[in-house]
Formats: sequence, structure tokens, C-alpha cells
Amino acid sequence: MPILDVHLIGPVPDGVRHGLAERIAEAAGRVLQSRPQATWVKLHFLTADAYAENAGGPPEGAQPVIVSVLLADRAEGEALAAQAQLLTKAIADACARPDENVHLIYEPPARGRVAFGGRLRV
Repeated sequence: MPILDVHLIGPVPDGVRHGLAERIAEAAGRVLQSRPQATWVKLHFLTADAYAENAGGPPEGAQPVIVSVLLADRAEGEALAAQAQLLTKAIADACARPDENVHLIYEPPARGRVAFGGRLRV
């Protein structure tokens, strides 16, 4: 049940934008080993002026990709670190951006607090 909420900041060329949600879903599904139709991606595009960093702003030309990752259960420790590295690379490749521009935010595990179609995931 992985759900990724992906925010791309800055310009995204049409060639990258076309089919991007599907490319991210496929790549993330492989990394997270989810069954077909189980990895969902919500994609958001933000203009550079809709993003800021404190103390002087982002570096010139910065184009971050900020991803919230919701999983039923989350790995811990080294397993989570390894997963984060693989997921970062997969998303960066799909977005045609450097790995260092991709930032993952792992949400608390969804089991017992997320319902699909009114059915609580337990």
C-alpha cells in the first residue's frame, strides 16, 4: 500500500513530465516490492517562487524533489537506510534530477490509522 506524495520544485521539461507519475510508481513499486496496483503516486508541480529556504534562499538553480512516503509498516535501522537509498535513486532517475535533490520524508506507519474505502487497514 505504499503511497508517495511527490513535489517537484522548479521547471520540469515536457519530456520528463509526460508519464512521470507512472514512472515513479513503477520504480517505487520495484524498490518497495509491492504488488500490482498497490503503489500510488500523487504528483505535484511547484514553481520556483512557491518554494523557499531560510537564511538566503535555495542555492541558484536548486530543483528539489520532496517525497512523503506512507507505508503500512516501515523498515527500521539499516534496512530503512538501504531502502531510502534505493528509493531516492529510483525517484531521481524517473525525474531526471540528481540523487542529492531528492528528499524523502517517511511518515509514521499507516497500519491501524489509514482506511481504504472505509475499511481500516489493520
